Amino acid sequence: MAALKDKKFRREYGEYLVEGIKMVTECIEAGCEVTSVMCTPEYASVSADAVVVTRDVFEYISDEKSPQGVIASVKIPRTPVSAPEDRCILLDGLQDPGNVGTIIRTANAAGFGEIYLVGCADPYSPKSVRASMSGVFFTKLMRCTADEALDALRGVPLVSADMDGENVFGFNAPDKFCLCIGNEGSGLSQKVRSASAYTVRIPMRSTCESLNAAVSAGILMYVINGAKL
Repeated sequence: MAALKDKKFRREYGEYLVEGIKMVTECIEAGCEVTSVMCTPEYASVSADAVVVTRDVFEYISDEKSPQGVIASVKIPRTPVSAPEDRCILLDGLQDPGNVGTIIRTANAAGFGEIYLVGCADPYSPKSVRASMSGVFFTKLMRCTADEALDALRGVPLVSADMDGENVFGFNAPDKFCLCIGNEGSGLSQKVRSASAYTVRIPMRSTCESLNAAVSAGILMYVINGAKL
């Protein structure tokens, strides 16, 4: 199980780690394919099939600095790239797993249930899963190339986040669209930018150059989604 902290072995085994009593419980309740549960003695009741280990063994397996005592290995869903059913989001080259996980968390909360990940950090890394706060169980994650994403989004207007866009607080979004968030340093790729129907920005004071990608995505999702929730 400890090997799943490494991207190489997540790919090889097709599994990822979920840690903490709340997230493991929600993972099971969400119907995810849990392959094993390991815990320290005080959490033995979390699952009838849980393997109980000592605290030292658990700390070796865990990715947490202060582990709670419950961890599960879960099958990574095999999700084909497909057209979205509703408003969705495309992440274009995000490299910080914390940003990826936080955006997944917010997307789940804001009603963006389908997420296209183009050249992004692994959404199933421990850091990303932890930052998603169970959002990873309730959103459809599609890892793909830009061409695959754009093909699936054919006919769906792309709304891209960029400092040269129109003020998002005056933007009237179409009923169905895909919000595009670019790389933390370089922004959106030219391919995604060129395919965009709209470009929006978050207004800010001149003393601030930019916002964190996850913060920007959160603001945009809620502002554009309006009262749809």
